[in-house]
Amino acid sequence: MAGLLSNLRNTLIVSFILALIVVGGYDVHNQSGMDIFLQALFRWMHVLFGIMWIGLLWYFNFVQIRKMPEIPAELKPAVSKFIAPEALFWFRWAALFTVLMGLILAWNRGYLVQALTFGFTETPVGIGHAFIGLGMWLGMIMMVNVWAFIWPAQKIALGIVDGDADAKAAAGRKAMIFSRINTLLSVPMLACMTMNQTIFG
Repeated sequence: MAGLLSNLRNTLIVSFILALIVVGGYDVHNQSGMDIFLQALFRWMHVLFGIMWIGLLWYFNFVQIRKMPEIPAELKPAVSKFIAPEALFWFRWAALFTVLMGLILAWNRGYLVQALTFGFTETPVGIGHAFIGLGMWLGMIMMVNVWAFIWPAQKIALGIVDGDADAKAAAGRKAMIFSRINTLLSVPMLACMTMNQTIFG
């Protein structure tokens, strides 16, 4: 057991095997048809990627950005050269796949257009679609911030892309501001995502 748990790859392989057994169990006992099963599968993947994305967003804001000024100068390269680039890899791809799975789920459930238009394509206006649409737009804005602003700025700040000291400082500040924007948007976005199914079904 210690050998399994000391290797992240092996731990994840076993975790996904167990998850696929669970998914297979749901498939065998699903009485509602393939569409419902696919909705459940897309929702699982949406939440899986979302936990990784928002978890890393909060790690950056609650831990790394806050504590970096306290780290001695000689230790900072450990974060900027090794930890941050790795975390940013998982962060940006989790953001993309969270949004992609969410859009696929909304399309599969038949409310993608209604949600993206805040329910205004319906008469009367679909309030449930307005709320989930708000959450979807917040999530899409956050994902665009990751790919268009945070990641390009972080590449300069971390020295992945060349830049002088002033450029690195400006890029670091820009990445932090957009990361804080995403943190600000993350809490209302999650309220929309988690409450909508319960309130509106």
